[in-house]
Amino acid sequence: MQPVLKKAHRPLTTSFSYYSNLIEHCFSLKSLDFAKFVHAQLIKIGFNTHTFLGNRCLDLYSRIGTVNDSLRVFDDIIEKNSISWNIFLKADVGFGELERARDVFGEMPNRDVVSWNTMISGYVSFGLFDDAIRFFSEMQKAGIRPSGFTYSTLLSFVSSACRGKEIHASMIRNCADLSNVVVGNSLIGMYGKFGAVDYAFGVFMTMEELDTISWNSLICSCGKSGYQNLALHQFCLMRSTGYSPDQFTVSTVITVCSNLQDLEKGEQVFALCIRVGFLSNTIVSSASIDLFSKCNRLEDSVRVFEEIYQWDSVLCNAMISSYTWHGFGENALQLFVLTLRENIRPTEFTLSSVLSAVSILIPVDQGSQIHSLVVKSGLESDVIVASSLVEMYSKFGLIDSAMKTFAEIGARDLISWNTMIVGLAHNGRVTEALNIFKELLVGGPPPDQITLAGVLLACNIGGLLDEGLIIFSSMEKEYGIIPAIEHYACIVDMLSQGGKLEEAMDIVELMPYEPSGLIWGSLLRACEICRDLRLTERVAEKVMELEPRSPLPYLVLAQAYKMRGRWENLVRVRKAMKEKGVRTVIGCSWIGIKNHVFVFKEDQLLHTGGKDIYLILRLLMQETEDEGYASHQNEE
Repeated sequence: MQPVLKKAHRPLTTSFSYYSNLIEHCFSLKSLDFAKFVHAQLIKIGFNTHTFLGNRCLDLYSRIGTVNDSLRVFDDIIEKNSISWNIFLKADVGFGELERARDVFGEMPNRDVVSWNTMISGYVSFGLFDDAIRFFSEMQKAGIRPSGFTYSTLLSFVSSACRGKEIHASMIRNCADLSNVVVGNSLIGMYGKFGAVDYAFGVFMTMEELDTISWNSLICSCGKSGYQNLALHQFCLMRSTGYSPDQFTVSTVITVCSNLQDLEKGEQVFALCIRVGFLSNTIVSSASIDLFSKCNRLEDSVRVFEEIYQWDSVLCNAMISSYTWHGFGENALQLFVLTLRENIRPTEFTLSSVLSAVSILIPVDQGSQIHSLVVKSGLESDVIVASSLVEMYSKFGLIDSAMKTFAEIGARDLISWNTMIVGLAHNGRVTEALNIFKELLVGGPPPDQITLAGVLLACNIGGLLDEGLIIFSSMEKEYGIIPAIEHYACIVDMLSQGGKLEEAMDIVELMPYEPSGLIWGSLLRACEICRDLRLTERVAEKVMELEPRSPLPYLVLAQAYKMRGRWENLVRVRKAMKEKGVRTVIGCSWIGIKNHVFVFKEDQLLHTGGKDIYLILRLLMQETEDEGYASHQNEE
């Protein structure tokens, strides 16, 4: 910068090219102070009123200055041309002055396609989509032919495939250049967003020119629409036709492999990333972490994470969610604390993952601390974070806090409704769960499979057999939802617990799915209650086939044989259980004190300090017995 300043302090010159070059230096330096110095030089010699230099200075201030700086330069230009008006309009939009931009637009003597595009993109950037569509209609009425940029902007925010098709039709009517690679890529991305993969392929096939973004858009469209294998096939075609994948390509393909849980193909793409040096990109590395995590290779996820020296929120979110996914809540919390120490601002996804990691094995005060951090971060109104808070408090059994958090959510989505219904059901608040469901039907989004599974769970826990049967039988007719395996599992368990074993067996025989181990387990428990040994043996065999590691069928059979004095059968069951390595699930209890969780299992304490705790426990029991004895003596 110093050589430029030395030149600028020389005696004033009247060369246009000299001051144009000075302004060009300001663009590269991005220094507001130097820009104002050059502007002062222009004012001294009267060049500030010149159209060309004035436009250049106006463009400069629109990027690094303030709205007042731009206004001052614009007013100084004597002969304003369309470029002057467009730059000033763009400056107002960029500074968020939409009201003044409207006024400037109205004052413009000549509005060209750039003027209209500026207003439309401004409205889109501020989420005012209806105003953007209105300006687009007025643009056509004014006889201005939309450009490729116009259509790309409109396609970026369309709310449905139907509206996207309308814009596509308008492009055809206006003879827009559909071979334009930018427009074509926008159309592919739009159709892919709404799952219209056939239309995306139609656009792709008609494009005269393709680039890497075209392939990325198509691969991403296939992946997001559930056509994972098709996405992998397009990736292979892309490489075979000579196009080089970029970092976005490989991150998308790795995500596809994660969804398929195809570790073999995922590792091939991962090897490609290492070979071409893409792993340093945090989007690619976070996708790789997610891949290994979902393929049950958490140790590889940790290894990838440790190879990256520059952390950001995307990378840390992937590792935190991986720990959470595998049940390592404390590791997730420790990493979260490290990110805070590294001054990495938590996003809504970070906090959501951390809140999910806060299970009942973590002291409740830590959950409250995270809630405080949510409030401090200004994310308490975010529906994703709020839903995670509802889930956390429900897990802790603090259902009143969960309901309070739910009541404070402004715009509730279906996930928040579902979380509240399931949380209430698990905490035995059956009536409240059904009331929330009624509220959802009146003023919320349409229920989905998870919603009705939560409602059936509430009916099951509350023993509301008749209500559960009514909801189950009306799922398809009333809500347009075909009962899935989890709904059948819930209704079978409901009937089994209600002593309706025959009706439960009828549903199992008529259901369009192969009964799961969970369903057979419900029947097995009902068989134990009904004391039907032959049926118990048949159902137990089914559970053994589906879940060979489950101890339930062995325990139920052992109990049934023991009650009937069939000791040989009892010995045979226990022997089979031992030979197959099936272990009984041992219950445990725990208590969180400050920063420690003390777990009791099989009369042993799985935490340091166990002997001391049991010593104190024995002393307390002895004191209790002594006091009880003394009290008994006094009564006598």
